[in-house]
Amino acid sequence: MTAERDTATIACMSTTVRSIPVQCLPEILPPDPLVLAAQWLAEARADADQPNSNSMVLATVDARGRPSARVVLCKEISVDTGSIVFYTNYDSRKGRDLAVNPHAAVVFHWDHRHRQVRAEGAAQPLSDAENDAYFSSRPWQSRLGAWASRQSEPVASRDVLIKQLNDAYRRFGIPRGGPGDAEPERIDVPLPRPPHWGGYRIVVDVAELWVEGEYRIHDRARWTRLPPTSGAGAHAAWNATRLQP
Repeated sequence: MTAERDTATIACMSTTVRSIPVQCLPEILPPDPLVLAAQWLAEARADADQPNSNSMVLATVDARGRPSARVVLCKEISVDTGSIVFYTNYDSRKGRDLAVNPHAAVVFHWDHRHRQVRAEGAAQPLSDAENDAYFSSRPWQSRLGAWASRQSEPVASRDVLIKQLNDAYRRFGIPRGGPGDAEPERIDVPLPRPPHWGGYRIVVDVAELWVEGEYRIHDRARWTRLPPTSGAGAHAAWNATRLQP
């Protein structure tokens, strides 16, 4: 091992997380960055050291070219489809942005593991079947909230928002308990998915993985999709390039 490589190793491995060294990216970069990104997400979830370890910043651009960003929850990094999945209200600002400019960028940052993932790609709405399946898996209170809230729209006061929630309870015939009463875990009333609620699959064509290093000598690499061969679609090959920090 050369002196240069020794220095790089120390830069990536001097910090530990639960006695686990902070590893550099592999010397030979993996052919598919989403394999490593999915592994990082799974490890962050297993650590339970960072609340909402599946949170990611989602950036979109509106019809006038103005960007906006917010934190959403990633539900899956799918290696098979080369995509990242999240759910939202289609009538929200992000939904309206993606309707006119269906391209998005996301950032994951796991501070406790000194890692970051960035990705960009085209955002495709999920099918009704996929949306229905995930919506039915949510707690009933969250399903009811999807009916009550007109996400991103102005509201006169908190009291008005609570009134909308109470209206949703009445709409579906769900009784409310008294002050201090806990909500039941399950209800027998069906709560269908609102037509304005669903998910997106960001088909990733650019990905960047980053590992924090000493003195800002980070370990960083970018993958871009090569021009797809006929029928390759999301499974087109990647081109990997190491980047200076």
